[in-house]
Amino acid sequence: MKRFTGMGVSRRGLLLGGSAALASAGLAPRMGLAAEPIKTAGLYTVPVEQQWVSRIHIAAEAAQAAGQLDYTFTENIANTDYPRVMREYAESGVKLMIGEIFGVEQEAREVAAEYPDVAFLMGSSFLQDEALPNLAVFDNYIQDASYLSGIIAGAMTETGNIGMVGGFPIPEVNRLMHAFMAGVREMTPDATFQVSFIGSWFDPPKAKETAFAMIDNGADLLYAERFGVSDAAQEKDILAIGNVIDTQPDYPDTVVASALWHFEPTLQAAIERVNAGDFKADNYGVYSFMKHGGCSLAPLGTFEGKIPQAALDLVAERTAAIMDGSYTVEINDEEPKSS
Repeated sequence: MKRFTGMGVSRRGLLLGGSAALASAGLAPRMGLAAEPIKTAGLYTVPVEQQWVSRIHIAAEAAQAAGQLDYTFTENIANTDYPRVMREYAESGVKLMIGEIFGVEQEAREVAAEYPDVAFLMGSSFLQDEALPNLAVFDNYIQDASYLSGIIAGAMTETGNIGMVGGFPIPEVNRLMHAFMAGVREMTPDATFQVSFIGSWFDPPKAKETAFAMIDNGADLLYAERFGVSDAAQEKDILAIGNVIDTQPDYPDTVVASALWHFEPTLQAAIERVNAGDFKADNYGVYSFMKHGGCSLAPLGTFEGKIPQAALDLVAERTAAIMDGSYTVEINDEEPKSS
């Protein structure tokens, strides 16, 4: 099992901290009363420290602690090896498989078709296929929280020049960037954005170098969609906004706010369906919406009292409106461009 160091976030700190935050937020799964733990496997192409995958892993470990799952996982799976690992888990008696198949869509779906008695809950850029009834899809529709983090960023930037470093320009990333940009413009209508994608889900050094170039080009605040960006911000003494997880404890003077993804509602919906015997092809993306508890704005922590009141008021107003359905954050999956 690989342990990654040197990015300011340790595996133990991230995962234990995530579990503690989960419990305090009331998102820990309830103990099942009668159902046997579901034999479950997590299949990840990156280390479990990586932001996106860490949220799945934390939710699965919490469900295991609650007696709902018998969970194991494999990380750092190459796309070319993904189908083999899927088959090995299926042959071992796994009943629920969770993971991300963005880079291996066709091959993964072919494997799922070979094991109709296994429930597959997979991160995917595509919708569910009714012809493949045992594979449901999800992704992190956390545009609500991303928009709110943008409001804070728009209030904290002094130059209106914001750098944004992403992994790949796929819908799951694009929609969050667009929502963040929309939030920024609420407070700074004439803001400009430097947008770049590093072509990797986990390359902190490359993300850091890309961020340095943006700072050299005038950015005074960074959107850290990837690990490594906040390290650059910290070294250059500028601010950053986090994504998916809360890294402020590691960057207390740098990370102002973060849009958090909570995978628990997605996983709990799948567990319920597997236990009921009616798991089917479906789009679980809706469970990432704020109104379902799938995302939230991280506590301000060290930046409490440092955010302009006008921004806090708008965040509170928009949060209430998002929850009651009177305000909808636009979902824009197109690739964002520098402006």
